[in-house]
Amino acid sequence: MQHHSFWFYVIVFFAIILARYLAMAGFAHWLLYQRQEARVSVLNDIQLSVISAAIFSLATALLMTLQEQGLTRLHSQIHAESWWTLPLSYVAVLVLQDAYFYATHRLFHQPKLFPWFHRGHHRSRQPTPWTSFAFDPLEAVVQALFLIGIVMLIPLHFATLLAVLTTMTVWAVVNHLGLEVLPLSFPHHWLGRWLIGPAHHSLHHRRHGQHFGLYFTFWDRVFGTEDPAYAASLQPPVP
Repeated sequence: MQHHSFWFYVIVFFAIILARYLAMAGFAHWLLYQRQEARVSVLNDIQLSVISAAIFSLATALLMTLQEQGLTRLHSQIHAESWWTLPLSYVAVLVLQDAYFYATHRLFHQPKLFPWFHRGHHRSRQPTPWTSFAFDPLEAVVQALFLIGIVMLIPLHFATLLAVLTTMTVWAVVNHLGLEVLPLSFPHHWLGRWLIGPAHHSLHHRRHGQHFGLYFTFWDRVFGTEDPAYAASLQPPVP
């Protein structure tokens, strides 16, 4: 692998992360919100997202520098007899990230921490795709630390890490599609009991004390932070 300077990585990954956000959020906005005027909250979300992209690019540059020094457990080798480690490590990281996100997200809603870590994200009472990456700077740092920590602890193929980052981006955009342009059930079916989607997360933007998860509803169920009315709404209609 060719080595580059820290700031080379910062510039390259900032461009990649920001372009990915603009492309995905922009496409979703064009598809669902093209007939609506831009709100002030959208502009605020984009500003926060640019800052978040800068923070994540710094974290990724640090990750690459640590990798070049042999201090991470990232690798690029895969053998026929161990191919199964790719999907296993992918699922493991998603499960760990979901638990980490639930814990930190709920912590950031504590009154003393909320203004510093999470208020900016909640400027959008009705989220849009642009809200998907609108982290407050301190929250972006906390989330970036997870990715750095995970590659220091768990052996991960570069492809697995890329799959996790892609899943995180796509899931964030989908979760912030909003209720005003989609039916409550979208994109839920029986999996809606276990997977978080736009209906689940939009309720969090309206009622801050519920629905803290990222991918799965498991921790909201365990700790009683899931709205009972939401679960009831997923029941099939009685004929």
